[in-house]
Amino acid sequence: MNINPKLAIDTAPRVKVLITASEAYPELERLFLEAEEEIELGFRIFDPKTRLLSDRAKAVGETWFHLIIHTLRRGVRLRFVLSDFDPIAGACEHRRAWACKRQLVAARELAGPEARLEVVVAMHPAKMGALPRLGLWVKANAQLQDQCDTLNAMKPDARKRAMLEMPALRPLLQCDAQEKWLPRQGQIPFLRPATHHQKLAVIDKRYLFIGGLDVNNRRMDTPEHRRPAAETWHDVQVLVSGGPAVMAAHRHLVHFLDEVAQKSPITPATLPFLRTISTKRRFRWPFMSPLPQVAEIDAAHRFLAQRTERLIYLETQFFRDVPLARHMAALARKMPDLTMILILPAAPEDVAFDNSGGMDARFGEHLQVKSLRILHKGFGNRLLVASPVRPIAQDSENRDTLCGSPLIYVHAKVSIFDGTMAIVSSANLNGRSLAWDTEAGVLLDNPEDARHLQERCFAHWLPKQADPALFEVRTAYALWRKLVFANGRLPPAERTGFLVPYALGPAKDLGDDLPYVPPEMV
Repeated sequence: MNINPKLAIDTAPRVKVLITASEAYPELERLFLEAEEEIELGFRIFDPKTRLLSDRAKAVGETWFHLIIHTLRRGVRLRFVLSDFDPIAGACEHRRAWACKRQLVAARELAGPEARLEVVVAMHPAKMGALPRLGLWVKANAQLQDQCDTLNAMKPDARKRAMLEMPALRPLLQCDAQEKWLPRQGQIPFLRPATHHQKLAVIDKRYLFIGGLDVNNRRMDTPEHRRPAAETWHDVQVLVSGGPAVMAAHRHLVHFLDEVAQKSPITPATLPFLRTISTKRRFRWPFMSPLPQVAEIDAAHRFLAQRTERLIYLETQFFRDVPLARHMAALARKMPDLTMILILPAAPEDVAFDNSGGMDARFGEHLQVKSLRILHKGFGNRLLVASPVRPIAQDSENRDTLCGSPLIYVHAKVSIFDGTMAIVSSANLNGRSLAWDTEAGVLLDNPEDARHLQERCFAHWLPKQADPALFEVRTAYALWRKLVFANGRLPPAERTGFLVPYALGPAKDLGDDLPYVPPEMV
């Protein structure tokens, strides 16, 4: 990918930074209320049952279901592309996607005969080849049997509703004489390794709402994070007004389904809009993976890191991409003044809140430990890995606690380079987001926009009335390191800001290498 380091837009788009759902959802509500012609949306999750937050939106109803009806009745055309999921590995997510579609269709019917609403529940077309499917046959059928057991335990009406909301599961099952579901005999189920993971909306071809935040009640949180650990959700979204990113994002939403299905050529790169795109393989029998095609988000990270002299600042749900870790570590060896501040959740969501010890969790932790060790070797004491926790005490031996406090779950995907350029996207720093899944982001190439993003992100974690030197690229690292490690030694009530040192040990204890599984799987 060719990124021009002198790229400048004469009339730079205005960028509004939105931290957590308490800031982002009211802005999206406003955009729906003020839209005049059309809204294109692509989300992993968009649940119409999500409650509205702004007073202006609540004047039309309690939830997004009511706001969508209101928007349709005003004559605005809506098109949703919701992510679908493999019905074996992602059964709950598969059902949720189709349940959301049913609610959106109901909203269209209530809006009246003139309502213009299109809802596409889109599964990534890539399928595993026959060889890896054969290797996973026993596990896949065990998961299918678990789903059958769950269905058979339901009352008839609930079971019927579940099957209506799981259309891709039905062909994999059969009914016995007692009307009990069981896996269809003799089949080797298709498995789909990739998903559409993007979260963006384009309003009237004038505004782009983009970042890491989906729309449902689980994502509700505020910048103060005063909720129980399992209900915290730190995310960052930006609203871009005008400029080429908006039009590029619109083209992407219109065409990406045909592109990943190889029905049309992939649209050329248009900065500052960034993508990850993979397609199905025409020859797939030995492959577990889709065919990577566009890796603009990965390329942008590598390119901007090469131009960074002082500070790389990252907020990410995962850092599991070993090649990216090696790239950044090599840069650090060449540049003795280069530092990195990396903000990670204390544990993955399923590990922290569900005590998961499954294969995916173990392999993901192994890759993250490996990546962080590579960064440590390259940066030495110029690397700070920190995790946010609430400033209260919590006695727990589970991974939902760090330094005696409940964690704050980090889901943001923000990368800032010397405070002059930045990336906000839906992509985690793992192989899945950087090579397999459909992802979307924006490069903030205007230094004022990047600086504003940095100030907002820094201020979110730092104590109120923080020393201005904590915000300066040349002085931030040393002061952040001192603050974070001091917090790690202090009792919760005496800490300043949210951050404490990330603990590598628990991740190492859980981690397990799976040498025959592609690292992009997690």
